[in-house]
Amino acid sequence: MSEQSPLDPAEGDPFGPHNLPYGVFTTAGEPGRPRVGVRLGNHVLDAGAAARALGSPYAALLDRPGLDALLAAGRTAWRDVRRALTAWVTVPAHRETIEPLLHPLDAVTMLLPYQVADYVDFYASEHHATNVGRIFRPDGEALTPNWKHLPIGYHGRSGTVVVSGTEVVRPSGQRKTPADTAPVFGPSVKLDIEAEVGFLVGVPSPQGRPVALGDFRDHVFGLSLLNDWSARDLQAWEYVPLGPFLGKSFATSVSAWVTPLEALEAARTAPPARDVPLLPYLDDSAEEEPGGLDIRITVTVNGHVIAEPPFATMYWTAAQQLAHMTVNGASLRTGDLYGSGTVSGPEVHQRGSLLELTWNGRDRIDLPDGGRTFLADGDEVTMTAWAPGPDGVRVGLGEVSGRITAAPAG
Repeated sequence: MSEQSPLDPAEGDPFGPHNLPYGVFTTAGEPGRPRVGVRLGNHVLDAGAAARALGSPYAALLDRPGLDALLAAGRTAWRDVRRALTAWVTVPAHRETIEPLLHPLDAVTMLLPYQVADYVDFYASEHHATNVGRIFRPDGEALTPNWKHLPIGYHGRSGTVVVSGTEVVRPSGQRKTPADTAPVFGPSVKLDIEAEVGFLVGVPSPQGRPVALGDFRDHVFGLSLLNDWSARDLQAWEYVPLGPFLGKSFATSVSAWVTPLEALEAARTAPPARDVPLLPYLDDSAEEEPGGLDIRITVTVNGHVIAEPPFATMYWTAAQQLAHMTVNGASLRTGDLYGSGTVSGPEVHQRGSLLELTWNGRDRIDLPDGGRTFLADGDEVTMTAWAPGPDGVRVGLGEVSGRITAAPAG
């Protein structure tokens, strides 16, 4: 019996030819030569080598050490390259050429696939924002007065965005509880996760020219799972009056795989009903395409499922976030990354942060190796996800994973 070809992934594989996410990898034989890859099942196609071998005009975009050239090429090029790649892995005439260019996924090293230009993170889940408000303002309104009028966000640190698999060092900083007379310095004792989806900008925009809702797909190339690690104790002491700073900037993990928006057409869904009128630049009620996405996320700690947040419940869409991010004239750059904010649903098991799951440490999560309120050194957090695809098949999103290591001594 002949061995199954990597060009023939199992039926229903969430990383089949209907998906084809992009990444950047190296091989053991050439560790210093990063190259663009496309995932098919449990293999990675060397996209640049395939383009060269087939004499494709897209070699100029794919035969690169990163995705930046492809990102900047624009929507028409994104569509045409995707069509070409689909043909390369499905048309029988190409099999002899393409098959030797596929590498087993477990035999390559995945890298951060693009240069992160700017990083912005939002706060777009009504369930998450309501839970946080109830935790910290139990006697007041859960949502702030501006929450349903605009997508709240903060400007993060692009230099500490890291690829899945990178270890996360426990951050140190100032913290002060209500019982303390003065702040103390030391490692965070409330290290948390935030299950998010990150959106990747391809085509830039000039300063002074806002990006309209309807232009979202002309600028955003695709998306990835994202974990916005958060030191809640550092954050609680520092964030008044200017918001998150050192409690967030130490690390943000993203998947090694970028799923193109075109792979998610079947996952489009209407966002939740809005009960507050929106200003015209955010009003998506007349948009032809629904702005929400039906993405099902699973969060594990040390292999144990702790949450299953549903992205379809997000109040603010990625298009609204992009419109708001640029409405003041702020420019976009190729490689800009923005996070959706923590994804949480209405049920307890759908909460996308330990802050919510443990109600700020009041309740413990039971794991096989002991209870948790926040992360312990050695804990490994992994997020996976899928979305509905064509003809009932699932579209897999590349996982994002990170393991906590102890803060440096001293």
